[in-house]
Amino acid sequence: MCGAPNYALPGCAHQRPFYTSNLSVPIRPKSQLESAPMRRYLLSALLLVVCSAVPVLSHAQSTVLDLPRQSQHALLTQRVGITDITVNYHRPLVAGRKVWGTLVPYGQVWRAGANENTIIQVSDPVTVEGKPLAKGVYGLHMIPNENEWTVIFSRVSSAWGSFSYDQKEDALRVNVKPQPTDFHEALTYDFDDIKPNATTLTMRWEKIAVPVKFEVNTHDNVAQSLHTQLRGLPQYTFEGWDDAANYLLAEKYDLEEALKYSDRSIGVEERFDNLMTKAQILDALNRPQEAAAIRSKAFPMGSVVQLHGYGRQLQQQGKQDQAFEVFRVNIKKNPDHWVSHNEAARLACAQGNFDEAAKQMKLAVAAAPDQIKPALDGLVKRLEAKEDINR
Repeated sequence: MCGAPNYALPGCAHQRPFYTSNLSVPIRPKSQLESAPMRRYLLSALLLVVCSAVPVLSHAQSTVLDLPRQSQHALLTQRVGITDITVNYHRPLVAGRKVWGTLVPYGQVWRAGANENTIIQVSDPVTVEGKPLAKGVYGLHMIPNENEWTVIFSRVSSAWGSFSYDQKEDALRVNVKPQPTDFHEALTYDFDDIKPNATTLTMRWEKIAVPVKFEVNTHDNVAQSLHTQLRGLPQYTFEGWDDAANYLLAEKYDLEEALKYSDRSIGVEERFDNLMTKAQILDALNRPQEAAAIRSKAFPMGSVVQLHGYGRQLQQQGKQDQAFEVFRVNIKKNPDHWVSHNEAARLACAQGNFDEAAKQMKLAVAAAPDQIKPALDGLVKRLEAKEDINR
């Protein structure tokens, strides 16, 4: 069946189609075939001869019905940033055969799977092993060799296997090094070494792994996507513009554009959230006086939880003095709130007064929502052990 040297049936992993076999079947040129019935008759005769020369398939197959296949279908998608890389393939089995150099010959174009084209789709431009590949859908083929493999991205993705492959239709070729791996009975594709802007697609079958590195310009892709998204419904919300500004701020990418987004958000609805976003962008742009003015405007608009969240963010950034100033503002504005007792405990802890800090944190525990109490109890224990909770 799939191991036969001179022909292949649908579902086999190797290259040679049944019509290249050495079986002696007389076929007249097309010009000599008088009618469609005669053509169908000759095709049936050919198939009968071929099928009589091979073992009976263990699973029924059909060209017109959806039936189980020996090489089963798989679909795998990995998102890198906002770019989707999808592999659509069929999984042949080793089934006790010698794969590399025998079932799949060295030096010949191979379909990188079974049945129809193995297909790979990228939703944005990428680089493959450092070479550019445009957004699109491609037929994936490979040329295996003992020490180096060629990976081919064909502009034709609708073919059956590699039988009609034409190098003129290549979009890209790259060379990669095969690696030894644990035994894999079924051909498998995996995405390995996932990073914010890169991943490695690895084909594994039998004891060979073939890694292919993909890289994505995530920042540029997101920036372009934001322009598109903010022409839709999100443009009418303060959250849409504020989320875009915060992404660029967090990535330290195109801060001037981030500032424009924050202004658009404030234009839709002025809130503590987007004013604080603008202040942080101005800080990142080294415009501290403007940032301080925006913060002064924002503080009276902030809820007790929002101000506390901002103070804790400053602590996580190592800006303890600025955080304590925010806590003092919050305590003055909301003296009886459990959050303010939490902040009073932090201020007392910073002064080394652990008894007062533990007292204030216990007041916070008593007034806090039930779901918050366990975390605050943990802080009480740390303070009683004279541990600095501000670190």
